[in-house]
Amino acid sequence: MKRLLLVCAVILGFAFTASAQDSEKAEFKFNEEKHDFGKIPQGIPVTTVFEFTNIGKEPLILTEVKPTCGCTIADYTKTPVKSGEKGVIKITYNAQAVMPFNKTIVVTSNAKTPTKYLNIVGEVVAKAPPSSSK
Repeated sequence: MKRLLLVCAVILGFAFTASAQDSEKAEFKFNEEKHDFGKIPQGIPVTTVFEFTNIGKEPLILTEVKPTCGCTIADYTKTPVKSGEKGVIKITYNAQAVMPFNKTIVVTSNAKTPTKYLNIVGEVVAKAPPSSSK
């Protein structure tokens, strides 16, 4: 009986330690996780900035920010983001093809939620032909 209580106490101790460590981890809080560009003219790249705050206690380190297609470029805060501080992920979309788009950016970090997905959406429309004035 004493052995059973001891085993239960050890298991419970590990569970509390693991949950306490998890609450110490870094964590994102984004200003937005999806950005709608609306209608944008063909051939003109557009950019948005996803701003985030580290609401965890440990420094937040982005290990990779990877767009899912070659038409999107990402730049991001490369230094650790301390607790309560802000970082940014800057996304530029190259609007070449006339069509609606929905692109995903995969963010990998040391956060409690180690993988986050950001989205950009919109519609590329053909440029109006230049008007001829006489």
